[in-house]
Amino acid sequence: MQLRDEQGRLYTAQPTADGVSIDGTLVPAEAGPDAIVLLRGDPTRVAWAAAAKDECWVFLDGEVFTFEVERPEARRRRTATSHGSLAAPMPATVRQVAVAPGARVRQGDLLVVLEAMKMELPVRAPGDGTVVSVKCREGELVQAGQDLIEFEP
Repeated sequence: MQLRDEQGRLYTAQPTADGVSIDGTLVPAEAGPDAIVLLRGDPTRVAWAAAAKDECWVFLDGEVFTFEVERPEARRRRTATSHGSLAAPMPATVRQVAVAPGARVRQGDLLVVLEAMKMELPVRAPGDGTVVSVKCREGELVQAGQDLIEFEP
């Protein structure tokens, strides 16, 4: 399976009997209950995973890693939607809205903080640009795929 992260790096991931091989390196892992993945090592670490359509989110050590399953049609769609709306990756509560319409932001700037599964999920600017509109408010429960910020480069 081909995965592409938010920075555009491409990874080849292959499930094995002992875990997952990522670009030829074995990551010892096992599935736990409720979308939990146990990363065996010293110490054993716990990651939470969530997936929808062609995207996968992994929550590990307070960080969120977003991956897109690479398919030719997905590659075309990503290019076509390099601007537009940034959507919620999963059902979550909006904890903070850090921008207002008209704000100029740089790649990686914090736009919104969501909370899901007792973890904070930062939504960051995919590139330099302008916030066109904010489509959520603090305290609101949002669903997976719901638009949060309209953004244009």
